[in-house]
Amino acid sequence: MSSRTSNDVLVRGLRVLGHAIRTEPRLFTVSVIGSSLFGLLIIANSYVVGSIIGNVVVPAFAAGSVGTGELALIVAVLLGISGLRVASIFGRRLGAGFMQFRLQARYRSAVTRRYLALPPAWHQRHATGTLLSNASSDVEATWGVIAPLPFAVGTIVMIAAAVLSLFVTDWVLALVGVALFPSLFALNFFYSRRMSPRQIHAQRMRAKVSAVAHESFDGALVVKTMGREADESRRFGVFVTELRDSLIAVGRLRGVFDPLMDSLPSVGTLAVLLLGTWRLQTGAISVAELVSVAFLFTVLAFPVRAIGWVVGELPRSVAGWERVQAVLSADGDLAYGEGTLAGDGPAELRFEQVDFRYADGPPVLTEVTFTVPAGKTVALVGATGSGKSTIASLAVRLVDPDAGHVAIDGMKLPDLSGAALAAATAVVPQVPFVFDDSVRGNIALDRPGITDDRVWAALRLAQADGFVGGLPEKLDTAVGERGTSLSGGQRQRITLARALAGQPRLLVLDDATSAVDPRVEAAILGALRKRDSGTSILVVAYRRATIALADEVVYLHQGRVVATGTHTELMATQPGYRDLVTAYEKADR
Repeated sequence: MSSRTSNDVLVRGLRVLGHAIRTEPRLFTVSVIGSSLFGLLIIANSYVVGSIIGNVVVPAFAAGSVGTGELALIVAVLLGISGLRVASIFGRRLGAGFMQFRLQARYRSAVTRRYLALPPAWHQRHATGTLLSNASSDVEATWGVIAPLPFAVGTIVMIAAAVLSLFVTDWVLALVGVALFPSLFALNFFYSRRMSPRQIHAQRMRAKVSAVAHESFDGALVVKTMGREADESRRFGVFVTELRDSLIAVGRLRGVFDPLMDSLPSVGTLAVLLLGTWRLQTGAISVAELVSVAFLFTVLAFPVRAIGWVVGELPRSVAGWERVQAVLSADGDLAYGEGTLAGDGPAELRFEQVDFRYADGPPVLTEVTFTVPAGKTVALVGATGSGKSTIASLAVRLVDPDAGHVAIDGMKLPDLSGAALAAATAVVPQVPFVFDDSVRGNIALDRPGITDDRVWAALRLAQADGFVGGLPEKLDTAVGERGTSLSGGQRQRITLARALAGQPRLLVLDDATSAVDPRVEAAILGALRKRDSGTSILVVAYRRATIALADEVVYLHQGRVVATGTHTELMATQPGYRDLVTAYEKADR
C-alpha cells in the first residue's frame, strides 16, 4: 500500500471520528475526561510509589522499623488513587460504550429506513446478503473504533504530562521518553500502513460471505432438489476460505505488532535504570525520582497501545463507513406530493402514453394507453416479456414511467402523498410473501381499524376462510418463515386477503392466483366483482376462464397495447390474441 493511500485512509478515518464526535459530543466529553484522569493518575501513582520507596521503604530498611502513622498515610493515599482510577475507568468505559452503541443503533436505523425509502428497482441491483451486511457488520465496523478512541485521546494527554514531568525530574531521563514516544508513534504508523489493505479486504469478504450464504439458504429448495449440496458447499467454501485467510493475515500482523508494542516500554525502562543509576551516583537525582521514572515506563505500554488500537481500526472503520454511506447516499427515491383522493368508492386508473425501460436496457413499454374504469375489472393479456408485470408495478407506483403518466381519478401518482396512494391501492405480486407470524398478523399487519371481523371478511373474499377455519388455532396459527406450513395456493390467498383487508379502491393482481385451482380463482374474481363497496381491478391473467370474467381486456405485444375490448371481441378480431389464449388453455389441460 502506498504512503499516499495510507495517508488518505488516515484522513478519511479522522473524518469519520470527527463525525462521531460531533454526533455524540457529550458522551465523548465524559469518556475523554475519564480517560485523561486515568492517564494523569498513572503518572501520579508512579510518583507516589517512587516517593514511598525513596522516603519510607529505604529509610525503614536502614532504621529497621516504620511508623504506624506513615503506613496509614501510605494506605490512604494508595486507596484514594485507586478509587479515583476506578471512577475514571467507569466514566471512560461508560461514555465510550454508550457512544459506540448509540452510533451503531442510529446508523442501523438509518440504513434500514433508507432501504425502505429506496424503490424496488434499486434493491434488485443489490444482493440481499450484501444489504444485510451493510446494516449489520458494516455499521459495526464503522463504529468499532469508538471503543478505544477516548482512551487514545486520554493517552495523548498522559504522554504530554509524562514528558513534562520527566523534564521536571531530570532532563537526561526525559531524553529517553523523548526517544521512546516517537518510536511508539512510528510503529503505530507503520502498522496502520500494513494493516489497512488487510482490514479493507476482510470487510469486503465478510459482505461477500454474507451474500453467498443468504443466496444459498434462500435457494435451499433448488439446491436440495437438484442435488447440488456438495457443489454449493464448495462454492461457499471458496469465499469462507478467502475470508479466513484475510483474517489470518490480520491476526499475523497484529501478532507481530503487539509484542513490539510491549517491548518498547521495557527497553525504555532498562535505559532509565542504566542512566538513572549513573545519575543517582552523581547525585543528580534521588532514589524516589529514579523509582518514579522507572515505574512510569513500566505502566506506559498498555495505555499507549490504545493509540495503536485506534490506528489499527481506522482502515476497517473507513471501509465500513464508505459501504454504509453508499446506501445512505443512494439515489432513485420516488418523491411524493401532498395530494389526496376524494371519495371512497372504486377508483379509475389511467395510463397515458407511458414509456418505460429498466436502467439502460431495451424499452419495456412504448406509448401504453388504456383505462381501468371505476368499479370495472380489466385483464392484461400478453406473452411472457410483454410488460404486464411492469404495468402492475407502475399502477401502484413501485416505479415511475420514463415518459407519459399514470393517474388515479385524474390525479397523477407523483402528486399524491405516500399515505394517500397506499390507502387507495393494493398489489398482490406474482410471488407471495408471508411473514413468520400468525394468520392474523400477516393480514392485519398492525394497521389501525383492521379488526378480526374485517380479517374474516377479507378471507372470505379470498376464498381462504375455509382452510383458515380448519387450522389448529385459526387466526392465531403461526404459519412459519415465508409461510412454510402453507401450500402455494394458500399463501397466495393469504396475501390476497392482506390486500383486501385494507379495502383498496384499486386492486392490482399480478398473476396472483396462479397457484390456486381455476374454480377457486373464478370464485375469487366473482366475489370481488360482487362486492357492495366495489373495487376497480387490474388483473394479469392467463387462464381463459379468468380472462372471460373481465369487463375489458388489454392485449399487449412487445410492450405495446395492440388492442382493447371484451374477450369475445378480441377472440374474433385479433389472431395473435386468439392463438395466445388458446395456447394458455391447452397448457392448463
